[in-house]
Amino acid sequence: MESLLCDEDWLSTDPVEKQHCLESCVGSFYFYTTGEDHEHALTICLHKEMTYMPKAGYVELLRSSDLIAARSRTIRWFIKSRRRLNLSLGTLFDAVNYLDRFISMNHCHGWKIWMIELLSVACLSIAAKFSETSIPLFHEIQMEDLDHSFQPGMIQQMELTILQALGWRLGPTTAYSYVEFMTWKLETLQPHLHDAITSRVAELLLGALSDPKFLELRPCLVAVSALRCSLEELLPSKSDTHLAYFVSLIPDDHKDDLDKCHKIMEERVVDPLYSLIACGNSCCPSSPVTVMTREQINVYGCYVDLSLFKMSGSNVNCKSNTKKRKREEEAENHQDISQPSRDR
Repeated sequence: MESLLCDEDWLSTDPVEKQHCLESCVGSFYFYTTGEDHEHALTICLHKEMTYMPKAGYVELLRSSDLIAARSRTIRWFIKSRRRLNLSLGTLFDAVNYLDRFISMNHCHGWKIWMIELLSVACLSIAAKFSETSIPLFHEIQMEDLDHSFQPGMIQQMELTILQALGWRLGPTTAYSYVEFMTWKLETLQPHLHDAITSRVAELLLGALSDPKFLELRPCLVAVSALRCSLEELLPSKSDTHLAYFVSLIPDDHKDDLDKCHKIMEERVVDPLYSLIACGNSCCPSSPVTVMTREQINVYGCYVDLSLFKMSGSNVNCKSNTKKRKREEEAENHQDISQPSRDR
């Protein structure tokens, strides 16, 4: 199990580090009780975050495939679904990570709406299974704001396609992974101020999810930028003091990117739609489920072909070949009819 869920090339064979990795993979840092434990776990996150980013050129791929708007809609759906299903923020950020990594290694030409929706449902389902104690059913995930609904078997096939494409590496380091480290460093603040800053950081990170400008920046840069903006709003007199520790951890060759990321974050903060997106609201109201036409996609039908998801660098082969299955069934029936009965 450890090789499936952790499987990091950068990780040494030290059993202590493997245990730290396993804890960090499940997204819970409450295991760490001392400052040394937190710093060690933070170091692991900083080392592994690059291995969980989308492939290089992902933003250009989104533009060339006309997927910018589709990705933004999907993230808004993730955010609304998280609130409706009472999922954790960590689950939401993991689902977005799976979505981005999968699309970045996909060579599909001509994405269809049903393909994006199937991928979205499967990513959220996988993230919930990985992190939640109470897992929503497939029909609960699809209860609103989708144009298509999918049979459980179809979603399971898509889940397997995603898992194989991602190499079963499901414990990503996202920008949200750093929130607990930040709050731990701010524990000396008064409780109400501590909670306000933590809440504001999470809100800024949620808003940043849908902005493709952040996709090519390291998650730690996005997290530190959110903290900086939060401190400048709520605790301007001591913002530099609290930021110093985290800024010191950023590699020197990424310090320029940190300034760039902060400017983008500041621009997003003054955007009136920013908070609406973070709260799961979109500028266009969705149609009620009761009046929306929903197309049933059946795994046993001939309308869905998972080979449309053309993956690179993976062993994915989940094509739904209905004709081949029919030939095999006909051959078996023919063999049963032509074979003499032993009772005769």
